[in-house]
Amino acid sequence: MTCSAALPDVLKSHYWKEALSTAQAIPLRVCLAITIVTFFLTAAAAPWLLQTHDPLAIDLTSSLQAPSPSHWLGTDQSGRDLYSRIVEGAGQSLTIGLGATALSVSIALVLGFAAGLCGGVIDNVLSRLLDALFALPVLFLALLFVAVFGTTVLTLVIAVGIGTAPGYARMIRGQVLSVKGARYVEAAKALGHPYWRIVRRHILPNAMNPLTAMITLGVGQAIIWASGVAFLGLGVPPPAPEWGALLNAGRNYVIYAWWLEIMPGLAVVIFALSVTVIGRYLQNRLEGKG
Repeated sequence: MTCSAALPDVLKSHYWKEALSTAQAIPLRVCLAITIVTFFLTAAAAPWLLQTHDPLAIDLTSSLQAPSPSHWLGTDQSGRDLYSRIVEGAGQSLTIGLGATALSVSIALVLGFAAGLCGGVIDNVLSRLLDALFALPVLFLALLFVAVFGTTVLTLVIAVGIGTAPGYARMIRGQVLSVKGARYVEAAKALGHPYWRIVRRHILPNAMNPLTAMITLGVGQAIIWASGVAFLGLGVPPPAPEWGALLNAGRNYVIYAWWLEIMPGLAVVIFALSVTVIGRYLQNRLEGKG
């Protein structure tokens, strides 16, 4: 066997096995967690990362340029650097995702705990209200709110937050009812503990266990809903570089400027997929499944 024939076998048996074992030693969730942190650091460090190109500067002589060393992700129809706009838009998109999730979880906590703890007429009224809202598509509720109150980052946060709150509220209500029927709660009642103490020491902490996973999942979903609203033309108005707005602006040029849709779309998909997988992992750990 010649040296040239043996060389690939050496590479396959040594370097590739070493690379494979290294990759297997790093769990997928660790890589995804690093990806999420990278997105947040990028949003925080945007002013320092955008020294070469202004995300809002128009240069018609450089319009619709394909990705190149001077413009890593190409330029848009106004000659603005797409990389700079995606980096700048990360802050707005993450703000919308975090803000909408915080609002929806806050509303869900109030309604879910009120329905689960009070029971009776209050539970029936709130449950029917949540069922009615849950029957309406999130996108419809968000579009309706934005159409009435205007297109700003704040209205988009409120619209997506209100639209996603009913699902979380139903989940929290079910968790409260499940904990209320647990044996340790019944034992605390039999021992004569005051109801407020039972709620504070047993029901509230245990009912809120899934909250971490729910928030993690909600951030990615909120960004997707906000991007969907923006893609339909009711998001943050231009020239704001929010990811959904970038998708909406680039759809008219997708045939001969594919990067205007692919690049911001990849940012949305990668972040949403990463937080969803991490959220599922946290949910499984809290439920004792791994």
